[in-house]
Amino acid sequence: MAQVNAYLTFNGNCEEAFNFYKSVFGGEFPYIGRFGDMPPSDGKEVSAEDKNKIMHVTLPISQETVLMGSDTGGEWSSNFNAGNNISLSINTDSKEEADRLFNGLSEGGTVTMPLADTFWGAYFGMWTDKFGINWMVNYDDPAKVQAH
Repeated sequence: MAQVNAYLTFNGNCEEAFNFYKSVFGGEFPYIGRFGDMPPSDGKEVSAEDKNKIMHVTLPISQETVLMGSDTGGEWSSNFNAGNNISLSINTDSKEEADRLFNGLSEGGTVTMPLADTFWGAYFGMWTDKFGINWMVNYDDPAKVQAH
């Protein structure tokens, strides 16, 4: 069964925000990755100003809920505003479920990142649905995902 969590996007202060959330909710970050950890894309390195920004962070806040987030940078930052800095993130139990939800929910919307295998080992995609809601879907194949 799919699990849905909030995914927050920040304009350079994700780490500060998540340290604040951690001080309120408690717990630890099971994963925190920076843009500088990413391999080059299309032969382009991450800019010096974006290298230390947060690519992805997770903070479990209950047994069922994980707060996730990242900074925006590069070409993504031109689309940032306070109205679109949250997405619903779906974690699925299978690649087939990820495909089904992605194809169904993105119908009539705008795909911003097609479903594909990623460098961090997940099958992942992003879109804005026909109602303007931002979504992500992620399947962590146990055979491919690196331990974080």
